[in-house]
Amino acid sequence: MQPTRKATSRRYLVCPPEHFDVVYSINPWMDPCDTVDRELALKQWHHLVSVFEGLGHRVDQVAPVPGLPDMVFAANAAMVVDGKVFGARFLNPERQPEAAHYRAWFEESGFRVRSSTSICEGEGDFVWVAGTLLAGTGFRTASAAHSTASSYFGKPTVSLTLVDPRFYHLDTALFALDDKNIAYYPDAFSSASQKLLTEMFPSAVIATEEDAAAFGLNSVSDGGSVVIAQGATGLIRTLEIQGYQPVPVDMSELHKAGGGAKCCTLEIRG
Repeated sequence: MQPTRKATSRRYLVCPPEHFDVVYSINPWMDPCDTVDRELALKQWHHLVSVFEGLGHRVDQVAPVPGLPDMVFAANAAMVVDGKVFGARFLNPERQPEAAHYRAWFEESGFRVRSSTSICEGEGDFVWVAGTLLAGTGFRTASAAHSTASSYFGKPTVSLTLVDPRFYHLDTALFALDDKNIAYYPDAFSSASQKLLTEMFPSAVIATEEDAAAFGLNSVSDGGSVVIAQGATGLIRTLEIQGYQPVPVDMSELHKAGGGAKCCTLEIRG
């Protein structure tokens, strides 16, 4: 058993799922024939927010907009490092209007915003760890956005290629445990990307396919506590052994659209 890890306070941006639904399909998890229980989705989301606040984190909210059922997935709207916002340019027409609403929130809150000129889905495909932007491509973010983000933030970027459509965003296959280490599911990545991750993070926590498919890697860590899908039981046990404090949550209704705790959470750094 590793010593208990140290948490740090964070600031998150979220959006209530008041208009959440599955009315189109833009990833393998989405089936418009599924019946969505919006009341349950709201209950699960409010619990997630209460967990964050209970851990001592600041939570801001952007107002939901009718007709944008996926706006609850705030992580896709931007990447924020050192108080600078790199805004999304969504691939799918159904989600493209979200970008302007999130940009308006950031600008009204006093942030400097630059919107991507290439297809880019924010923290869905960017993970900040070890002073580096891990940047996903293959399904929803163009590799051209990686270099633009690197230049804008003045930070090194490592591009990683996703190959399994179930893990269409980087944040479904990998998350930062703290400022030095990650957890990930290797088979979500190309062989070249697997090699890079092994070299960069030799002590990484490796997730099984079962835990990845349960949205166990769509987790939010503050360096000590890890808010994680309750179905990722193997990964939960591993994290406990490593000295982290898993906080299981039920986001099953949001899973119907391919999202979990992290998809609902955009971190504001700086």
